[in-house]
Amino acid sequence: MEMEWLKSGITPLRDLIAFLNKKAQTNNIHKKQLIKELRNNLNVFSNGFLNNSSYDTIIDLLSNDAFQDAVKNNFTFKTLKPGKIELHHIHEERNKKYVGWNAERLADKIDEKVTELRNIKRLNGGTVKEVKNNITLMMSNLYFRMKLLADFIMAG
Repeated sequence: MEMEWLKSGITPLRDLIAFLNKKAQTNNIHKKQLIKELRNNLNVFSNGFLNNSSYDTIIDLLSNDAFQDAVKNNFTFKTLKPGKIELHHIHEERNKKYVGWNAERLADKIDEKVTELRNIKRLNGGTVKEVKNNITLMMSNLYFRMKLLADFIMAG
């Protein structure tokens, strides 16, 4: 199973997705799109895990359009969540390196990783199966960044 690393995080993920559904009910169009994109991407990971989907399929379904649109339109990311990530926002040991980051910096890293995964796939004939990059690590890092952003938005 490619996504064994996701097994422990699947139950809290349902609660986060439900929260993001409610949080997306806002009049701020960019905030709404960003939250919905985050929710949809977390759903892709969840459903990909449950259905034993390939990384190729998951990469195809991940989106970063709302982030790129928000940047083009000078969206103020503190509207998404003001402040900085603190230790109490972090539920996974691996995310401690993000203490002190804000929502914009974390969202930028998420956007960067989605773009990088797509480019690696394109560079290798439309698949990540035989690449030299550690796709499992890259995918788990992306997932845990997305989960941290959702946890950060939810705290408050």
